[in-house]
Formats: sequence, structure tokens, C-alpha cells
Amino acid sequence: MRVERVPFRLISVATAAIALAACGQKQSAPPPQTTEVGIVTVQPASVPVVSELPGRTSAYLVAQVRARVDGIVLRREFTEGAIVKAGQRLYKIDPAPYIAALNNAKAALAKAQANLVTQNALVARYKVLVQANAVSKQDYDNAVSAQGQAAADVAAGKASVDTAQINLGYTDVISPVTGQVGISQVTPGAYVQASAATLMSTVQQLDPMYVDVTQSSLEGLKLRREIQEGRLKTNGPNAAKVSLVLEDGRTYAEKGKLQFTDVTVDQTTGSVTVRAIFPNPDRVLLPGMFVRARIEEGINNSAFLVPQVGVQHDQKGQASVLVVNKDDKVVPTPITTAGTQGQDWVVQSGLNAGDRVIVQGTEKARPGDQVKPVAAQLPPPPKPGAPSADMATASGYANAAAPASGAASGAKGASAAPAASAAQ
Repeated sequence: MRVERVPFRLISVATAAIALAACGQKQSAPPPQTTEVGIVTVQPASVPVVSELPGRTSAYLVAQVRARVDGIVLRREFTEGAIVKAGQRLYKIDPAPYIAALNNAKAALAKAQANLVTQNALVARYKVLVQANAVSKQDYDNAVSAQGQAAADVAAGKASVDTAQINLGYTDVISPVTGQVGISQVTPGAYVQASAATLMSTVQQLDPMYVDVTQSSLEGLKLRREIQEGRLKTNGPNAAKVSLVLEDGRTYAEKGKLQFTDVTVDQTTGSVTVRAIFPNPDRVLLPGMFVRARIEEGINNSAFLVPQVGVQHDQKGQASVLVVNKDDKVVPTPITTAGTQGQDWVVQSGLNAGDRVIVQGTEKARPGDQVKPVAAQLPPPPKPGAPSADMATASGYANAAAPASGAASGAKGASAAPAASAAQ
């Protein structure tokens, strides 16, 4: 069998051609794609400046129902937990001893009145006789004195009748205020004493309700100064509005008003009490509930709203964001926050109008990387009354903004056009 040999020169040419073809394929491979990130373009927004303080609710009126006379409780005339009216009878104490005491007082009064009639007639008779020297002046003076004593006995008798009537009235234990009655502390058949001031029940007016919040004395000085300077109103149509966050994180539907700041500092805690008043038509608020009160102190017209997903914190708590500069490169930027508003951080400093902040794809963006910015697709804000997670604190106390969805949507809405143009 004959084997034909391929010339070495031909093999070398073929190998070189294959190598050149491979190099051409490598040179024609497309460059790696630029990372795409979602951004918002921030603009100044008007954000309410709000102090968020812990507090507890208390009833507007609290009336302790106590026994004012001694006796056996015959019956209870209310349902525990029901709404009672002022003057409504709650208990009936056995009135028999007090009816007898009233009758006795009336009899004593009648006796005193009869004696007074006799003394009046005697004085009138002696007055004529003393002028005729038929009786001595001393006898006349004694008659006048007896007349005065009889008149005093009548007055004392009337007072005794009044006292007996009052005590008889106390056998009807009534509600002193309109409100919700609590648990009955006594049952029919129980013996109650006025001297022991036996507590029978408690009636509380729950609409409106007080909310007492505490703040440091330093913050209290700031609050009082703002009230004195007129920047914060405590009454009238411009009174500072207060909102509540309940224990379950939901925002209470009714708005309250700031009433006053206590004048005494607690020596153990260094705090003062601030009281607000809230409507409570549906009895949502109950005495003793823990709440967080947000006091509107003013408006910050130069704040920026940045979605919380775009804000990062280091181990020291320093907040920062990733900003896309004019060259579409990622630049880490430290910021100063002042609490939250809805799903956004309120940024006081560190950003400028028109800055493009990365809120989607932050895990893929690295400082100095070139990225492709596109308008972020953010979820809609939660409905009013939904649980709130904005419990951040700043400057020693929580500063959270009251809902201002218009400003937030304005800030976010402004991001779409610049972002789209940047992407192009």
C-alpha cells in the first residue's frame, strides 16, 4: 500500500489559517453588558417635622363610685361595661334606717316649731304687760331669750331633716359622670361603710381620651420655646396636630390636639409629660394603652424622600446611598436622615436636587462601576391604617413624618423622566 506524504509547508499554512480564524472570532466577541440599576431622581419636598414620643392613654374623666352611707346593698342596677348616664342609679342600699331617721328629724322639727309658736305668743303678751308694769323686766327678758332658743331649735330641726334627706338619698348610689362603668366591686347582700369609703365601681368617660407622653427636659424646653414663639399652637384652628401609632403598628384614624406641657420634671427620669387630647367615638382607645404620639412641629421645605430600600447603614449607623453621577458611574454618598415617612427615609443633608439614587440593584452595583440607570418600579405605598414600620429615631428621639403622600409621590414621580433620559 502506498502512502502519500503531505508536504510540511502545506500543513504549516493550514495551521496558520486556523489560528488566524480563531483570533478573528475572539476579536469579534461582543463586550460585556453594563449592569442595569433602578434609580429615583430626588427633588426637594415639603415634609412635616414630627416628634415621635412614647406615651399612655388615660380617661378624660374618672369617677370612683363609693358608698357614702352604711348599709346592706339590696341590688345592682347596671350591666358591667355598659354606658351609664350622669345621675343614673347604680346600686340601692337598704333605705329603712334612713327613712326612720328622716321621720324622727321631721318630728323633732315639728316639736321645735310648736315650741316657737308658744314662745312667740308669750313674748307678745309679756311685751304689753311689762309696759303696764304687770310683770318684771327680767321675766320679759327671759321670755325673749326662750323665744330665741326656740327659733334656733327650729333651724337645727330643719338642718336635721335636710341631713336625713341627704343620707336617704345616698342610699341611691348614682353615677357622677356619663361614661363606661367598670367591674362591680360589691354584690347584693354586701355591707358597705361610709367610714371605709368602700369602692363599689368606677365610671370612666372614654370620649375624648387623654394621651400623656414623656420627653426629655431638653426636648421639653425646645417644645415650650416653640409654643411661646408661636411656631407651635396649642389651641384654636392652628393648634398642633397629633397622631397616634397603636401597639399593633397601625395609625389611629382620629387626629388629636396638643393641650399642655407639665411644669414639673421627673427627678428620676429627667423627663416631662406632654398631654394631648383625642376623639374616641368608637372606643378604640382604652385607658392604659401604650402608644406612640407624633407631634407635628413644623414643615421642612428642603428635605428629600428616598425609598428605604436604597439606604444602607454601616456598623456605626452611618447612612449612605449609591448615587449615579453624570458619567453613569456609581458614587457612594453619606447622608443624614431624620426619621421616616411611609416607605421613605427623610434625608436632611448629603443629597442635591436631581441626584439619581440607586434603589434597585444595589447588590450588583460597586463604587466606580459604570451602570445603566433606568426608572425604578417601586411598589405602591401601603393603604392608610396599615401597620407602620417607621419607628426610627434621630437626635435622641424619634422624628417621623406624618403621612404626606402627595409630597412623596411628587418626589418619586419626578424621577421617571430624568431616569429615562439618563438611560438613553
